Amino acid sequence: MPATKKTVKRSLLVTSATLLSLSLTAAPALADGSPSPSTSPSATPPADMSVVGGERLGRPGTQVDLGSGAPVLPKDLTARSWIVADAESGDVLAAHNAHWRLPPASTMKMLFADTVLPKFPKSTEHKVVPSDLAGIGSGSSMVGIKENETYTVHDLWLGVFLRSGNDAVHVLSAMNNGVDRTVKDMQAHATELQALDTHVVSPDGYDAKGQVSSAYDLTLFARSGLQKKDFREYCSTVRADFPGETKKNKKGKKSRESFEIQNTNRLLTGDSDISTYQGIAGVKNGNTTNAGATFTGVAERDGKVLLVTVMNPEKNEHNEVYKETARLFDWGFRAAGKIQPVGELVPPKGVDTTAQPGAKASGGTSEDDRASSKPVAAATGTRSGSSGIGIALAVAGGFVVLLAAGVFLVNRRWPLPDLMRRRR
Repeated sequence: MPATKKTVKRSLLVTSATLLSLSLTAAPALADGSPSPSTSPSATPPADMSVVGGERLGRPGTQVDLGSGAPVLPKDLTARSWIVADAESGDVLAAHNAHWRLPPASTMKMLFADTVLPKFPKSTEHKVVPSDLAGIGSGSSMVGIKENETYTVHDLWLGVFLRSGNDAVHVLSAMNNGVDRTVKDMQAHATELQALDTHVVSPDGYDAKGQVSSAYDLTLFARSGLQKKDFREYCSTVRADFPGETKKNKKGKKSRESFEIQNTNRLLTGDSDISTYQGIAGVKNGNTTNAGATFTGVAERDGKVLLVTVMNPEKNEHNEVYKETARLFDWGFRAAGKIQPVGELVPPKGVDTTAQPGAKASGGTSEDDRASSKPVAAATGTRSGSSGIGIALAVAGGFVVLLAAGVFLVNRRWPLPDLMRRRR
């Protein structure tokens, strides 16, 4: 299909999806006019859902087109919603209730990071004041930030990605002119990414009335975040040292030791009942009472990069969200090239979808472009944030086109620079 016709078709789909989204959320509304969906999800998906990315993605139930020789989907999937997509081309290989608006838990931190991470250099230091930690939800996951202590932005992002620390999120939000400002920034960025199922109430993903997203939108957040070098580094870090509390000894001398934190993504670290997934490179997990377990992961195998999002498995077993994600990854890698896509991950608004391969936006090469053209290998120690088990960043090869440049390649192809690959 010619690029112009595909662009027109995509525009019509997005326009109709926007109108549908507005009709679904017309009432009730919050004081600022934003939609306020129910806090607790229904037991069954709605009959009418967004059609962003394709009409089939708006249908309830499983959507897949199995070609000759294609493997069947795993039979033991219990998640309310899931999606398997090609991270580079944007093709959706299969989906189940992809646009069902559900509580996202800490997977919402992907949108937080994609929105806020570019705003502060990682070397920036910030002294925490009591107001920075105000309003953190009861029972929140915490990395252990202390008042009157100074942390670098790098420290804070390690706390966000590894320990899913709501305290780190709130400190970064305070640096970004407060939680309310950050929520507005996140909502605006979600709109820019065409993530129309998402309504942001808290920046950390904590259960809040009206806070929802979808497997489709979470996958958009991951795909956008992975265009950023620092995002890729943080989400693939297995363990790191985190600054502790300053103490005085008997002689009055101050000292500050650090303690180790480990990533809570069990496909990255492994656990008693689950192995580290071959080729895994992030992205983010979550779990709250209302949302259940949620997870978005990215993995590479034999040159193919897949994104999988799983939301709220009904099967109540330890690490079930990771087990179902691993089965979908296995299926996706076997099915690649043997099935017809059922939809696509749409590009952000305002990007040039007709740019020729190798083209770049006007204005020259960005700092992130230059950084992403060099291989970056993770260290093997635990002193400043490392994989510890062999995750590395390797150059994908050729000229890369980043979101910051505002350019997509023909046919929606969006390479992930510095693809993270597992060393044997």
